[in-house]
Amino acid sequence: MAEFGVQLRQSRQAAAMSLRQLATRVGYDHSYLSQVERGRRPGSAHLATLCDRELGTTPALSAAYEQSHPTHRPTADLGRTTWPTTDSAPVTPGTTAPGSASWPTAANSPVSPATTDSGSASQQSANSGPVPPAAAELGSASWPLAESGTAPTAPWTTVDAGSGLQLGDSDGGRLRVGAGVELLEVVRHGLAGAFGPGREVAEWRTVVGGHAGGFATAPPAERLPELTADLQLLRSGAAAGSAALAVPAAELAVLIALTLAQLGRLRSAERWWRTARATADGSAERRIASLARSWEATSGLAERRSLPGLLELADDALTLADRPEEVARALAGRAQVLAALGEPAEALQAVRDLHAVTTDLPSTVRAVGARTSSSAVSGSPVRAAGLAGSSVVGSSPFGWGGFEAGAVEGRVCAALGDTLGAYLALDRALGAGVFGASERAELELVVAQCLVMDGDTAAGLAVGMRVLVELPDEWHTHHLYETAGRVLSAVRGGDLARRAVRDFRELLGRRPYESRSVGSGSRYGGWQG
Repeated sequence: MAEFGVQLRQSRQAAAMSLRQLATRVGYDHSYLSQVERGRRPGSAHLATLCDRELGTTPALSAAYEQSHPTHRPTADLGRTTWPTTDSAPVTPGTTAPGSASWPTAANSPVSPATTDSGSASQQSANSGPVPPAAAELGSASWPLAESGTAPTAPWTTVDAGSGLQLGDSDGGRLRVGAGVELLEVVRHGLAGAFGPGREVAEWRTVVGGHAGGFATAPPAERLPELTADLQLLRSGAAAGSAALAVPAAELAVLIALTLAQLGRLRSAERWWRTARATADGSAERRIASLARSWEATSGLAERRSLPGLLELADDALTLADRPEEVARALAGRAQVLAALGEPAEALQAVRDLHAVTTDLPSTVRAVGARTSSSAVSGSPVRAAGLAGSSVVGSSPFGWGGFEAGAVEGRVCAALGDTLGAYLALDRALGAGVFGASERAELELVVAQCLVMDGDTAAGLAVGMRVLVELPDEWHTHHLYETAGRVLSAVRGGDLARRAVRDFRELLGRRPYESRSVGSGSRYGGWQG
């Protein structure tokens, strides 16, 4: 056991990769990997294979694992949620320990579902799309002990119905809970919904609010497992036809669709957009039905979806919108789609309507004034718009920040060829300093696009290359590279022969998000587009 851990640590250090970075790439909890490196946990052949791939050591780590565990039989990784035992009897598949009441012990406390690797029967091919818990094959197998070396074979597990957990479907006095869901979260949600009407709904709205509020602060590859684990837990506890829980479920589906699109899993993203809309339409709230369509229309531009179809979504979102922030989100999507369609009059009217709607919106994240800047890269004023950004984060995808109107206007003006209008709008937006890393980088690339469109190719490419080089890999997204591609597309004539153009094109081919592992081999791995 120790020999494999030692070699894993040496290989990771030789690759100049931190423990957290490796954990993110292979889809494991970093504390579990730390225990493997110190010989406290055995790891698995599957883990060794993933680490070989990410560290470029194939097949050294797999061979080291085989040598350290010559009698092991292939199993799914055991660095995952496990069920407790008592002092007198082990837990076996299909049962719970006598008297255990399903509570975890200190020795086998479950690993966070955000980074577990289930390797269970819930895997699908990249083309099949996710199978929701309702459609997965249901079984009654419980998780085995980590020490037993026996992998579960069903994507569901059970706890005693008498434990007080009112989650999941009943099966002969036992409750089915989605595999990979942390036991402590099951217990917590059961307790949160146990006292008083509406408590469970309120708890789930709080959970979703946390995901939405932190959406801009967590890299997509780290965000996706947490979102899917919570949606699985919500589904396992939702009663059939529960309209109230359909709202947080739809919100989670929207966040998953956005995240998949950012990671370049476009086929999966499109399927999740459909699911988000269907779930939202089944709820009692027009709000989420509108927001789901607004975000699909906006993200669909980077996904290269049919523009007429995206316009229809934006129009539907506007029809469904009741509150000003919902109207604003729908108008933002509509304006950008109309600009992409080459409809300047309608696009700019949508921008004016957007400003009219958002002017009186009470918001603590609104821009508090425009910031003017003189260009450090060219003679045109405002060309360096906000390029020295701050780390303050933006608003929730389900809210609206006053600074967002300027960002939308800047994108629309750039798409219509109005570079001066774009500079002014982007300067106001970036001056607010409230964007997440990826959002700010995208807007800086729009500035670079405008510089190139104005004939200042050297300055535009310099800004674009700085953005792509300085932004940490975990924040690189499909949307970012779609925007960067427009910088290159704006280069014309003899400028195409510049060395900087070749260098920029090479950077565009890098796309680190395409090689980033999101729980590869886990239940999330099969959900890629």
